[in-house]
Amino acid sequence: MSNSSSIIFYFYICFVLLAVWAIAQAWLSQSRTETIHPFKAFVHLLVFYLSYLLYPLALFSTYAGWTGYYSSQQAIFICVLSLVLIYARFIEPHFIHVHHHQYRLNPEQPFHTPVKVALIADLHIGLFSGHERQLRTLVKKLNQLQPDLVVVAGDWTYEPENTLVEELKILSEIQAPVYSVPGNHDEQYPGPPIQQLLKNALESNNVIDIEGKIIDFDEFRLIGIGDLWAGKTDMRAMPDLPQDKPWLILSHNPDTVDMVPALPTRPLMLSGHTHGGQIELPWVTSYIMKKVSILGHKKGLYTHEHADVFVTVGTGMVGIPFRFRVPPTIDMIELI
Repeated sequence: MSNSSSIIFYFYICFVLLAVWAIAQAWLSQSRTETIHPFKAFVHLLVFYLSYLLYPLALFSTYAGWTGYYSSQQAIFICVLSLVLIYARFIEPHFIHVHHHQYRLNPEQPFHTPVKVALIADLHIGLFSGHERQLRTLVKKLNQLQPDLVVVAGDWTYEPENTLVEELKILSEIQAPVYSVPGNHDEQYPGPPIQQLLKNALESNNVIDIEGKIIDFDEFRLIGIGDLWAGKTDMRAMPDLPQDKPWLILSHNPDTVDMVPALPTRPLMLSGHTHGGQIELPWVTSYIMKKVSILGHKKGLYTHEHADVFVTVGTGMVGIPFRFRVPPTIDMIELI
């Protein structure tokens, strides 16, 4: 056997060993996961762990092209594809960006003191994301930004393990009050019945669930609205509430904005849900987004009849363990 053939043989051995490891890890992780579809969870986790094959694949394609085992076109295609997928799997999901915005919540009277609101959403703690490394980075960045309050626009989970209380412990180190509403994945749309598990985890780590509640601040009020897909978005009573201050609305699905009634002062809704597409590809992402948001929300600020809505791209992942050209983001919104 030639030296080149021996090296290629060892590459194949490496692929087989990594694949066996991936299958074992996916099976063990699935056994600890709160899921109603064990096989589906196993398949998703298998993709997650099999992605480690991308590293030796990139090396193998380079070597195979150099030795003539592959044509140069084949080697370049496989290497470039592997490198792009490595970036989308191992690099972009772990680099949390911060975007700064200003918004005048009360057009008739500027705030005496600007209020810094940190908006995050879609942590999706579970199969792919929201694990210790990312949560530590998130908490560190939030504390560096020094917001007056942090709001989490739902979808905390994605078929999490039964250790959610311990996983969220790092959130108790956030140096600002944290307010939250649930998203569709927290309400079994889709997903397992983890409402009580999540409730315990949030309460244990100083996160305040404000679904159906009002938090009164000096110059505005914050109201939490339940998830649209779970049928918990009734806002018909809002005109009967006190209107001496403008409203900031926290609700997971941005399409909820269509249900905001006419109010004396135009409110701002903060939402997530869309992931900004999670993977930004020409035409494909736009087509998929039509199924995620009927009203065409993707990311950023949108104006509707009775309210504006700001949509954050979130920090986690669902479906596949990749983010591409849509990095996880904290949106700092300064209310002025």
